[in-house]
Amino acid sequence: MKPMMIATIAGEAGSAAAVWTYIAYLLISVALTVWVARTLHKNGRIFLVDCFLGNEALADSVNHLLVVGFYLINIGYVTLALKYGDKATDARTVLEILSTKVGLVLVVLGVMHFFNLFIFSKMRQRGLPKHPPVIPTAYQT
Repeated sequence: MKPMMIATIAGEAGSAAAVWTYIAYLLISVALTVWVARTLHKNGRIFLVDCFLGNEALADSVNHLLVVGFYLINIGYVTLALKYGDKATDARTVLEILSTKVGLVLVVLGVMHFFNLFIFSKMRQRGLPKHPPVIPTAYQT
């Protein structure tokens, strides 16, 4: 009995296109996930420090935990989505499948980003004073 990957490559004529589509999809999607996570980690620190009222240690810790969760969710989605959709048979279907799958990954990345911003902006609003500070007027003599 041949291993599944070898049987697939040695099988149908279009199966090689399918395997190369999967490899390209994985490389592009994981690279995009890593790039977005690094960008958010680097540029999100200032926002998190503000959300946590200057507590830099807490902000850095949450920032790191967010990146780990970001990787887990996105790479998990990428690997699960690998199975679904049409199978590539020629160059046209390879491009169509890649654009659809990578487009969905980008949408998931964007939704996660805006969800995180929404949650942290709500946290920040709770940490801010409800009323502006009262500035005392000068004493009258």
